[in-house]
Amino acid sequence: MGRDYSHIARRCERAVVTAYRELRDLGQPDMVAFQACTTLYRVHHPESSVTEARRLVAEWVDHHIVRGSSEPAPGCEC
Repeated sequence: MGRDYSHIARRCERAVVTAYRELRDLGQPDMVAFQACTTLYRVHHPESSVTEARRLVAEWVDHHIVRGSSEPAPGCEC
């Protein structure tokens, strides 16, 4: 089983990181997982532009998955 991301306080950030990890664990390509997570973020934040959603999802994936950091990442405050 994958890494536990319950330490992430913000709900949308935790949802995005967990979804990305689970999609990749199921064998989905990086871009498919990234696009799905961008859509997921925009469900939580419909006021967000696609560009903003892509930027945040990329930052969160890099921060939590690529770098493996448990520190807070920049982003929304929900």
